[in-house]
Amino acid sequence: MHRNIIVWFRNDLRLHDNTCLHHAIQKSDFIYPVYCFDPRQYEETEIGLPKTGSFRGQFILESIRDLRQNLQNIGSDLIVRQGLPEKIIPLLAKELNVTAVYASREVGSEELQVEQSLETALHREGINLELHWQATLLHIDEIPWPVKNIPDTFTQFRKEAERSTVVNKALPPPHEMYAFDGVKTGSIPSLDELGLSEPPNDKRAVLKYIGGETAGLDRLHDYIWNKDQLKVYKETRNGLLGDAYSSKFSAWLSIGALSPRKVYEEIQKYEQEREKNSSTYWLFFELLWRDYFRFMAKKYGTRIFKVEGIQKKEIEYYNDLVTFERWKQGSTGIPFIDANMREINASGYMSNRGRQNVASFLVKDLKVNWTWGASYFETLLIDYDVCSNWGNWNYIAGVGNDPREGRYFNIMSQAQRYDPQGEYVRRWIPELSELKGKKAHFPARLEKQNLDYAKVKLGTDYPKPIVDFDKWMY
Repeated sequence: MHRNIIVWFRNDLRLHDNTCLHHAIQKSDFIYPVYCFDPRQYEETEIGLPKTGSFRGQFILESIRDLRQNLQNIGSDLIVRQGLPEKIIPLLAKELNVTAVYASREVGSEELQVEQSLETALHREGINLELHWQATLLHIDEIPWPVKNIPDTFTQFRKEAERSTVVNKALPPPHEMYAFDGVKTGSIPSLDELGLSEPPNDKRAVLKYIGGETAGLDRLHDYIWNKDQLKVYKETRNGLLGDAYSSKFSAWLSIGALSPRKVYEEIQKYEQEREKNSSTYWLFFELLWRDYFRFMAKKYGTRIFKVEGIQKKEIEYYNDLVTFERWKQGSTGIPFIDANMREINASGYMSNRGRQNVASFLVKDLKVNWTWGASYFETLLIDYDVCSNWGNWNYIAGVGNDPREGRYFNIMSQAQRYDPQGEYVRRWIPELSELKGKKAHFPARLEKQNLDYAKVKLGTDYPKPIVDFDKWMY
């Protein structure tokens, strides 16, 4: 009897370094690649925000189209369905007479529930569900601790992992797969069919993100080899303007259109052929941070989503919806915060430096529930990754993996350090286009000096500060 296998694509939308696909090819006669648009991923969160917004929705659709095309290029195709995977896949498996379903192992609580329900349904049909770990640089079974004993500080994790764990080689993409027939492949839905509208196309965005493995590999090659930016990554990674201050790989990594092991191999190749320095190490360092948040999500489960965080720490929040709305819309009256929030609203992206500042401001200055901010990022970010997003918010809120108690970002100091001439602020807040340097970041001080706002053309639309500026002295 032929061994037929369904490869269920989840957050692994690629052919290169795809463990599920690689093992399925070795063990089967026919492979049926499948992707399900799960309607639960397009519903609203508890605070009324869509789980998947238009930016990420479009990126996912582009990635699925690219995956289908890449499969067709090697003789196969992608079966696309809309509905609950734990119901659709067992029916499809029975129809196609498959003996196993291969898929990536996930760690999010919702994803785990789907896995459990699917496994139960398949078991009733005598079909195996085989899950493969492939989302991280380091394999979870090869790190030097069981999950429950993984250190709660990143530095301890990094040092031991670097000393004792080897990064496995990335698997090559298949060059040929058998065609299949007798099943309708299905159409890829539109944004409208997913309940989403077309996202804005703002020319100020740092990069035109295009979903899919093809675009992800192109970005990898362009950043490292064409633009030769890897050699200065550590110095530029906290930038705010332009497409090359950081790698911007995160969007493709988040849905598995790009493998972290592939990125690591390009880093190694660059070090051998061009230059090895602190910047080449630092990109590897950031990949380890990404791994760490995923391992922490595996260790702590649903605690990463709770307001007390993984530390189970009680913090008082005001939960002011009006204040939260001003933060969301970029109308707090704090230019550096507002510029970053307007960028994410208009483009679906925000720099790492911006994310740290707006998160700290929401939690430490406005005293708003940090989980609201994490949910808003889930909606807006093109590069949303459940583990990195919620892990970072735990960290900033002081309920996560930060060994330093009471970490606080002085917004004015940060603004002056990373946007000294006010270029970033002026890009996203046209009302401040006449102001430079400190004045662009601190227009409220003009009022204290009894200067006429009209003379500097602040405009009537820009709001007064939501908090007292006096505590942020230079």
